[in-house]
Amino acid sequence: HTYTLLSSPSIEKLNSKDFDRLQERTEQLPLQSNQVYYMVELDIQVPSAFDPFAEAQESDAPGTKEYIHVRIQQRNGKKSLTTVQGLKKAYSYEKILKDLKKDFCCNGNVVQDKELGKIIQLQGDQRKKVSHFLVQTGIAKKEQIKIHGF
Repeated sequence: HTYTLLSSPSIEKLNSKDFDRLQERTEQLPLQSNQVYYMVELDIQVPSAFDPFAEAQESDAPGTKEYIHVRIQQRNGKKSLTTVQGLKKAYSYEKILKDLKKDFCCNGNVVQDKELGKIIQLQGDQRKKVSHFLVQTGIAKKEQIKIHGF
């Protein structure tokens, strides 16, 4: 490393060995009232943790940091259940559910899960319709929606 010693009268460049010697010498010498020493390390790189999701979190686009998962669960016989998970917490799940129920002519509810957060459940296989609805309303982009099942 190269260090720069800034003092009132002059500026000197030092390598590590000279820096250590100078540091020992300056500790022994009393400071003069008109001279102030500052030691600055120049070419040092401080490693920092790389966050691959930093850019995604900075973006203001809706739903950019995570996928929205649309799944189907088989109940009994021909009955099935569609679940929507991963919507942003800023959205009103109840209002989205109300519009989904009205558009798809089905029943549904919002379930609170300990690990996954809020999940929208709809009766029947509504995967493609839900995906189309989320893209049309601007809640998510097509690339952010993962459709699972069968």
